[in-house]
Amino acid sequence: MNTNEIKALTFDTGGTILDWHTGFATALKSVGKVHQIERDWGGVANDLRRRSLGKMVNLGEHAAPQYNFDDAHRMALDEVCVENGLDSFTEKERYSIWWDAVHNLTTWPDFPAVLPKLRQQFICVSFTILSFRIVMDTAKKNALTWDAVLSCEAIGKYKVLPEAYERAAHYLQLEPYQCCMVACHNWDLDAAKAAGFKTAFVRRPDEWGDEGPPDPEPNPKHDLIVDNFSALAGKLGLPVSE
Repeated sequence: MNTNEIKALTFDTGGTILDWHTGFATALKSVGKVHQIERDWGGVANDLRRRSLGKMVNLGEHAAPQYNFDDAHRMALDEVCVENGLDSFTEKERYSIWWDAVHNLTTWPDFPAVLPKLRQQFICVSFTILSFRIVMDTAKKNALTWDAVLSCEAIGKYKVLPEAYERAAHYLQLEPYQCCMVACHNWDLDAAKAAGFKTAFVRRPDEWGDEGPPDPEPNPKHDLIVDNFSALAGKLGLPVSE
């Protein structure tokens, strides 16, 4: 891959940057403790994630979106509570899970120190199906400085629709081949590559806790495959310190 062509790195943010599993599982366990309820909270967290993702991927394909990812989290949590006997969770307690916990998610530890180095050479953008507010709040929480936030919330077409990637490149005033999508998910990267982006797979083996990620093995067609963000910086020609 000719890294000299790359002008922008566009980052998947939920999962690749933010540890949603720990955030959800911790918040669910905390509320469960109040009600003296024991569950496999990691499993419940993953169910919540799957359901919320299912409500977002390809949203806008047939009609303008009527909700964002915060709404999807709220709706998915209500479903999870019904199916797991958690009806005693109050509206306020549910808010602490689908809003407070999500807007205070922490990053994976390898990312914050590398982002400023990447920004010295590349435009670094959160390109995400998360809501603007989630990205803004978690950026403040983790002292992240993005060059821009491109949420599909504004594009009106959600990944993995090709229009999402095409519009992201358009807003950056770049050709797709000048953008490199960075993610730990093949489904996002495969769609980005189909739209003309370069792709970088960053492994996140702990994203889904003990369950493990649904697609841990990167598509060999990706331009870069690395174990962490320090390795990505090195592959992009930046000096890194271990």
